[in-house]
Parts: sequence; structure tokens; C-alpha cells
Amino acid sequence: HSVSRASPNLTFVPACLPPDPVEVEELQYFVSNSKRLFVMTGAGISTESGIPDYRSEGVGLYARTDRRPVQHAEFVRSASARQRYWARNFVGWPQFSSHQPNTAHLVLRDWEKLGKLHWLVTQNVDALHTKAGSQRMTELHGCTHRVFCLACGDQILRSELQEHFEALNPTWKAEAFGVAPDGDVFLTDEHVRSFQVPACHKCGGILKPDVTFFGDTVSKEKVSFVHQRLAESDSMLVAGSSMQVYSGYRFALAAREKKLPIAVVNIGPTRLDHFASLKLNSRCGELLPLIV
Repeated sequence: HSVSRASPNLTFVPACLPPDPVEVEELQYFVSNSKRLFVMTGAGISTESGIPDYRSEGVGLYARTDRRPVQHAEFVRSASARQRYWARNFVGWPQFSSHQPNTAHLVLRDWEKLGKLHWLVTQNVDALHTKAGSQRMTELHGCTHRVFCLACGDQILRSELQEHFEALNPTWKAEAFGVAPDGDVFLTDEHVRSFQVPACHKCGGILKPDVTFFGDTVSKEKVSFVHQRLAESDSMLVAGSSMQVYSGYRFALAAREKKLPIAVVNIGPTRLDHFASLKLNSRCGELLPLIV
């Protein structure tokens, strides 16, 4: 494997035992028997890159704070909700956008190059699979590195928007308190009130990150495309996801219906535990590199 050996960041990774050699062998057998592997990843694959997840016991956002991510309806409806979202996002962006893929992302990219991985679906919006070089991939919930206009659909890069923010807010300064999984930070209301948010430069419409916020749905076209890739596959591997969100869980249900073998690598329980062929309670970045 051309995998970097940078040491993982375990701040947001729940405690777990090292991989059991017997389980490693079982996963090896599972992967060796797959010709067209369908892989679905979640927040647990990115925690080793220093990005917290929502639900992990003790270390996830929900366990550490009472903060909740922005809701789609609130973002669309309320200018002050958008101002709060973008102010936090502006402060968090330099750190969030600098996160790099870890060993697990690089292993999956290598499996794709070897023709083992048929399609990868990620529920993450952090662009780490793209940075790792994966190409046969769908970002189920979009990506924070892109922004689009709700009115005319014009797309810009998030890095470009950062420059607009800086130009509009030359003297605005804020201290951030911790980073959340979707790249924003926690700020006081006082700070947020003076933050200026640009409109779409083409039509003056509302700018929104190209991500599926909570309470919004994934487009029918994207769901149908992923179902097609699953139909071409002969097994499914879930890596770093408890599959609590239905938009991802539905593909596991479809795989079960097709009687595909399903393996799960995730620290802690998942919604698939009762029907997966194999469940390994391990760190993705520790276990996946052991598979040849």
C-alpha cells in the first residue's frame, strides 16, 4: 500500500481494543471474496483526521455539548440563522479545510485503484476522500468545500467565499470555542450580530453550502444513482458509521434485501448489527490497512 504512516489524531476517537487477529482474518476473507465491493463511510472514518463526529460516546459533539447542527428550514427562513451559521463557519473554515485524509481514506483509494472497490458512498461533507484521491465516489450529503445560490444555482468554491467574507468584514474578529463536525465553531450572539454575509454575486440570492442540512432530503437523482451502483455490487462494507441517519441506512436495507453480505467496521453499536454478516468494533485506520 502507498499509505502514509502519519500518526492518527485520537482526540475524537472512542476507546477501543486493538483488532482481534481472528476478526482481521474474517474481514480479509470477506474482502477477498468480494469482486465489486460497495463501501459506505461515515463520520467515524474521519475522526482520526481530527474531525469530531456527532454520536460517539464521550467524545462526540452530542456527548460534549448541547449544540445541535443547523436545520435546513431555519437556514432558509431566517436571515439571523444564516448570519450565525456563516459567522461560525467563517471562523472555523481555515482549520476545518486544512484537515488531511488518514490511513483509512488512503487504503480505500488504493482498493479502488486495484479494482476491488466498485463504488464508495460517503455520508461525510469534509472532502477527505477527494483529497485522498478517490474517484468512484458519491458524496451523499454534499461537500462543505462548495457553495451554491438557492435562487439561481450558481456554484462557487468555499475558499472563494472566504475571501468575500474577509473583504466584507475587515475588522471583525472572534475567538472560537471548539470546532463542530460540520466545520463551524461556537461564538457568542454579540459577536455574530455585526458579521456581514454576502449575497450571490450573480442574482443577489441566498448562499448555502452544498450540503444536506438536517431536515433536508437527498435528491431523488442521487439516491437512484447510488441504488444503481449498489445493484452492480456483490457485497457491502460500512466503515465508521452507526447508520443512524436514514439517508444512508436505506442502502444497507437494500443490500440486505438483495442478500448481499454486509461487513461493519465501527466503534460502538450500529443499526445493522442484527443483520450484518460481520461486525468489527475497531478503528478504521488501524484495521483497514491490515487487509491485503
